Amino acid sequence: MTTFPLIAVLLPFIAAAAGLLLSRWPHQRPTTPSSTRGAHGTPQPKTPSPEAPAGNLRTTTPASETTTSTPKATTPAPETATSATEATTSEREAKTAKTAKTAKTAEATRAAAAQRANTRAAWIAILPTTLSAILAGWLARGPGIAYLHGATTSPPTGQTYGTIVTGGVPITLALQADNLSSILGVLVTLVALAVQVYSVGYLKDDPRYPSYSAFISLFTSAMLLVVYAGDLLVLYVGWEIMGLCSYLLIGHWWEDRSNSRAAVKAFLVTRLGDVGFLFGIFVLGLAAGSFRISDVLGKVPEMSTATLVTATMLLLAGVAGKSAQIPLHTWLPDAMAGPTPISALIHAATMVAAGIFIVARLFPVFLAARPTLDVLAVVAALGMLGSALAALAQDDLKRVLAYSTISQLAYMAGGLAAGSDTAAIFHLLTHGAFKALLFLCAGAVIHHVGSNLMTQMGGLRRELPVTFVTMTIGFAALMGIPPASGFFSKDGILLAMDRALSTGGLTDAAALLLYGCALATVAVTGAYATRAWLRTFFGQARAVALPEPEPGTAHVVDITEAPRTMLVPVVVLAVPALLLGFAGELHLDLGVAAVSIVLAALGAGTVYAFWRIDPIADPARLLGPLRGPCERAFYVDGVYAALFVRPALALARLVVRTDDVVVDGAVRASGRSARGLSGVLRLAQNGNVQLYVSGVLAGVLLIAVGAVVFA
Repeated sequence: MTTFPLIAVLLPFIAAAAGLLLSRWPHQRPTTPSSTRGAHGTPQPKTPSPEAPAGNLRTTTPASETTTSTPKATTPAPETATSATEATTSEREAKTAKTAKTAKTAEATRAAAAQRANTRAAWIAILPTTLSAILAGWLARGPGIAYLHGATTSPPTGQTYGTIVTGGVPITLALQADNLSSILGVLVTLVALAVQVYSVGYLKDDPRYPSYSAFISLFTSAMLLVVYAGDLLVLYVGWEIMGLCSYLLIGHWWEDRSNSRAAVKAFLVTRLGDVGFLFGIFVLGLAAGSFRISDVLGKVPEMSTATLVTATMLLLAGVAGKSAQIPLHTWLPDAMAGPTPISALIHAATMVAAGIFIVARLFPVFLAARPTLDVLAVVAALGMLGSALAALAQDDLKRVLAYSTISQLAYMAGGLAAGSDTAAIFHLLTHGAFKALLFLCAGAVIHHVGSNLMTQMGGLRRELPVTFVTMTIGFAALMGIPPASGFFSKDGILLAMDRALSTGGLTDAAALLLYGCALATVAVTGAYATRAWLRTFFGQARAVALPEPEPGTAHVVDITEAPRTMLVPVVVLAVPALLLGFAGELHLDLGVAAVSIVLAALGAGTVYAFWRIDPIADPARLLGPLRGPCERAFYVDGVYAALFVRPALALARLVVRTDDVVVDGAVRASGRSARGLSGVLRLAQNGNVQLYVSGVLAGVLLIAVGAVVFA
C-alpha cells in the first residue's frame, strides 16, 4: 500500500504520454486510386479533370485537322459530329463521377481513421483513470471516512523515493496518503473519470479529441501529485502542471480568438498568484529547515509570528489565484469559453479546489497566523456575496455556474477562516459532486439547444427529462435544500461561522462581516439557482430550431436526450450530489439550519414571484438599478484593464517602438553612414590619372607648408 499513491499518480501520467504519442499511430494516409499510380506506387500522369479549361478536355481530333485531300473530308457529317460530342460528354461525366467517388472514398477513409483514433484515445484515457480511481478508493476506505467524521490526523501511508541535494534545504521526493489527501484523491479521480466518459459523447467528432483526453489525463496526474505530495516543492510541481493543462484545455478551440484570450488570461492571472505562492513555500522551508510537509508542521511552534504571517500571506496569493478568489477571480468566468467538460473538471471540482486544499493541508500554519485568517475572512465575505449577485444577473448558463463556483469556494475559505477545516473540506467534497453535475447537465442542455444563453432556452423539462431531474438535484444541493448534500455541508460552515462570533478566533468585525455575508449569500444563491432552473426548464421554448411545418402537418418535437456516454456520468454524479451529506458527521444546529432554509426559500420565492408575473421576462429585473453592475461583475475587469492591462500594453508598444526606432534605427543609420562614406571615397577612386597626380602634389605641398610653418 505504500506504493499506491505513486501508482495512482503515474497511471494518468502514462495515459497522457500514451495518448499524445500513440492515439494517432499508425497514421492513416488517404488512399489513392490504383489507376493514378504505377506498379511501384509512383504517380502517373492524370487525365485532365472536368474543372480544367475547356481546351484541355478535347480527346478527339476533328477531320479538318487530319484530312485535307478532298473537299468532302473538310466537313464531318452531322451524325458523326453528334456521335463524337456525345462520346466526349459521356466520357467527361464518367470521369466526373469517378473523381467524385474517389474523393468520397478518401474522405470516408479519413473519417474512419479519425474515429478509430478517437476511440483508441478514449480507451487509453479511461482505463488508467479507472484504475487510479480504484486505488484512490482503496486508500480512502478507512482514513477518508474517518476524516469526514472528525478524525483529522492519522499515520500517513506513503514512501520517500529519494532526496535532491540543493546545497541548501533539500527536496524530498515523497508521496503520502493521510486522511485529507486520501479523501481528496477519490474526488479527483472520480470526477476525472466522469469527465473522460462524458467527453466521449460531447466531443465525438472533434478532430483534436486525442490531445484533449491526453491533457485531461495529465491534469489528473498533476492534481493527484498535489494531493499526495509529501514535500512542498513536489506539490508545487503538480501545481504548475495543472496551470499549464488549464491553459491548454481552456484554449482547446483556439481558432476562436476569445477562447485563446481566455486561456492566456487564466494562465497569466494564476501565474501572478503562483509567484507569491512559491515565495511563501521558500519562507516556510527556510524557517523549518525542510520542505517536507510533516517537518514544516512540526516546526510551527518554533517559528516567529512575523515569519508565519509573511509565509501565509504569500501562500494566500496562490490560493486566491487557483481558487479564483478576489482580487484574482476574474479569469474563471472567461474560462467558460473552453469545452463544458473542462469547466466541470477544472473549474468545479479539482483545480479551483487546490487552493482550499492547500490551506487545509497547512491549517496549523494558518491557525498560528491570526492576521492572515482575518484577511481570508474579509476576502471570503466579499467574494461569496459579490459573486452570487453577479451570478443572478448573467444570461450565459455556464457563467452563472462560474460565478456560483467563486461564491461556493468563498464559503469554503470562510469556513477555514472560522477555524473549521473539516467543514470546509466536507463542503469541498459535496460541491465537487453537485457542481460537476451542474456543469455536465449544462453541457447536455447546450448540446441540445446549441446555445449557452438562457434567453434561447425554456420548456426543456419535457424534451430532456433525465437532464431535468439530475440538474434539479444539483440545484437543490447548491441551494442547500434538504436532504441534498449541500444542505449538510453548508450548514456545517454556517455553524462554524456562528461559533467564530463567540470563540474569538477572528476579530469581531471580520467575524460579523463573514457571517452576515454568508447569510445574505444563502438567499442570493437560492435566487440565482431558481432563476436558472426556471429559465432553462420551464416556460415556453424560446429557441426555434426548425421551420414551421405545413398546415395540417403534425408538429414533431425533438425529445432526444444526450448520448448515453453523457447521461451515465450525469446520473452517477446525481447520487453523491443527493446523498453524500449523510456520509459526514452530522452536526446540525436546528437554529442555523432553519435560518438557512428560510433564507434560501425567501430568495427562491422572490424569483418565482417575479417569474410568474411575466414568464417571458428575466426575473433578474428584481435587482433594479443594480442589475447593470452585477451583470458586469461590478466592473472589476474594467478597472483592471484601466490600471494594469492598458498601461502594460502601452509599455509593450513603447518597447517595440524603441526597439524599432532606437536600436534598429542605430543599426540602419550606421549602414547609411557607411554607404555615404563609401560614396565620398568612390569620387576619388574614379580611374582619372590626372586627378591622382594632382592629389599627390597637393599632399606634398601641404606637407611642405606644414614643415615650414611648424619648424
